[in-house]
Amino acid sequence: MSSQSPSSPILRDASGALVIVSHDQVVAVAHDPAGFSNNVSRHLQIPNGLDGPAHTAARRLLDPFLAGERVNALEPKLAAIAEELVAEFHDGHSFDAVAELGARYSVRAQSAWLGWPAELEQTLLEWVRDHRQAARESTQGAHADVARRFDEIVSQLLQERRERPRHDVTTELVELRDEDGMALSDEQIISVLRNWTGGDLNSVALCVGVVVAWLARHREHQAQLAALAGKDPPEAAQLLDHAIDEILRADDPFVSNRRRATNDTSVAGCPVASGEVVVLDWRRANRDPAVFGDPDSFDPQTHAAANLVYGTGAHACPGRTLATRELRVLTQALLGAGRLVMDGPAALRREHDPDIIRSVRVRIEG
Repeated sequence: MSSQSPSSPILRDASGALVIVSHDQVVAVAHDPAGFSNNVSRHLQIPNGLDGPAHTAARRLLDPFLAGERVNALEPKLAAIAEELVAEFHDGHSFDAVAELGARYSVRAQSAWLGWPAELEQTLLEWVRDHRQAARESTQGAHADVARRFDEIVSQLLQERRERPRHDVTTELVELRDEDGMALSDEQIISVLRNWTGGDLNSVALCVGVVVAWLARHREHQAQLAALAGKDPPEAAQLLDHAIDEILRADDPFVSNRRRATNDTSVAGCPVASGEVVVLDWRRANRDPAVFGDPDSFDPQTHAAANLVYGTGAHACPGRTLATRELRVLTQALLGAGRLVMDGPAALRREHDPDIIRSVRVRIEG
């Protein structure tokens, strides 16, 4: 980032792109889809890369897959996956909360939701690893390779579902019809699954690292949340969800999104040309002292309304309910297993990518 004051609502990154960092300006742009389009990728992105009526129609078609009742039905499977994985670490040995727990949990949870076979786990784990590496390298070739591999995995699954339909979400997508009665093309289904799964496999793994690192560093809150995790829902579950959201606010793994200006405009007095891409820095906005005071303070209830972990506006994350439930279920399993203790650096962050936890070693005591 540039050397401008951290209090400035905007910055310029090394490439010259305008980065919006203040909470109020990030919210303003996110709530102006007519002025700032979400269609910024060279690739088809359904639904997040759509605008206006097309986005509304896609959300109306796809949001039922992510509705609360569907997530409620999935929860017992998530709990079984979490308990099985956490049980592997009961002996107190050190483990990486991102690679050994978070990535494996996210792959198994997503596979359970979509009906993907267990035999695909290692392939998906390798894809998650390579996707993460491509994101760090930021080269077109690396991104193209991991995108091609994901398309090949999904194309094979779609072909299998057409030949042998099953009672799962992937078959439902194959059989889905839009509001005009048309089936979705393979390209469209792959785009949907890339949006639902490709990003979330990495995102959930990184979220697990953030939550585990925070719990291990805050013993007093860990004990309070452990007591909360053992209580009956729904009130206790909601409080735990708010706590996890607050942990992620303070150390947001969903770093940023892009928008493209649809006409000549300005942000915080800075001119923005039509077609120019701007960056919404969720991480900085979620630590804006003007909104949160001490950004490291832990105050889930007070901060909930302003928390931007899952975005805001028309393009807020459609998978929030599913991701929140996945994280709550795993957190409950961890807190029920014993006390989390750091067993290495508080949060290993790569020097050239300082804003994202990539590895955190912990152990479970007691």
